[in-house]
Amino acid sequence: MFRKPNIKVKKSGYPFISLTKSMALNMKKLPVTVFFLLCYITLYSQGEIDQQQAIIFRSERTFGVSLNTDGYGIGYREGKRIDYFNRRLLEFDLVSLKHPKEVRLSNPAYQTPGSFVFGKKNAVAVLRGGIGHQKEIYEKADLGGVAIRYFYTAGPALCFYKPIYYKILKFVGSYEAEIIEEKFDIKKHDPTMIYGKSSFFKGIEETRVLPGIYGKAGFNFEYSKQNKVIHAIEIGSQINLFPKKIPIMDVAENKAIFFSLFASYRFGIVIDPLNPESNKLSNIFKKNK
Repeated sequence: MFRKPNIKVKKSGYPFISLTKSMALNMKKLPVTVFFLLCYITLYSQGEIDQQQAIIFRSERTFGVSLNTDGYGIGYREGKRIDYFNRRLLEFDLVSLKHPKEVRLSNPAYQTPGSFVFGKKNAVAVLRGGIGHQKEIYEKADLGGVAIRYFYTAGPALCFYKPIYYKILKFVGSYEAEIIEEKFDIKKHDPTMIYGKSSFFKGIEETRVLPGIYGKAGFNFEYSKQNKVIHAIEIGSQINLFPKKIPIMDVAENKAIFFSLFASYRFGIVIDPLNPESNKLSNIFKKNK
């Protein structure tokens, strides 16, 4: 008689089932692993331009100083990102307006300190606020490159003009004169009578305001070597229009429409919502480490 061998079979003796489950779990993790691997390769295969944190939504805040063919100015601008190449602009600036016939002189008969513009009646400044659009034409190839954009803005303008007072020589004897302050009058004043210009604040309470509109367009060349800092040169043209002539000069024809060319330097920051510390204006002129 033969006895059946006592063979014990474990219920967990199906190794291929455990292997299949393990492979299934690993397959689920594969897309995540591949994603992070691609990110790693992308970051470390870029050149110098990606050594800094790239900011996808580059909203900007900049300040500017400008030199115009009819004056000079300062300004502030915000550029809100619409998409990768376009921004919506909001700007405010303060510019001076000069007449093309302005010539600075000194008294031809007497040695007097300083100089003056003969025949100028009013000093003019224009406060402007507008909205506009900016589009990037050429992107930077690297951090040593230049991004080229075109832009335009338009909006209301307020012209402030105040009378200019002059120090006038008034003779009270053959060799004696006193100095009085008067507004310029072409009918009674000539260059030999003017000693100099009075304080800018003289007559400020007589300032008048004239509303108008303005428009501006040009090209922006941004050359900063840092992703979060802006340094740019702008060139373009602008126009200021008013409902009546502004009385700048008493010896020349005045006008209501002012067209000029301008060049400006702009500096500012790119707003990074994830890193508020980098949004400080003190970072503008810091060297990139």
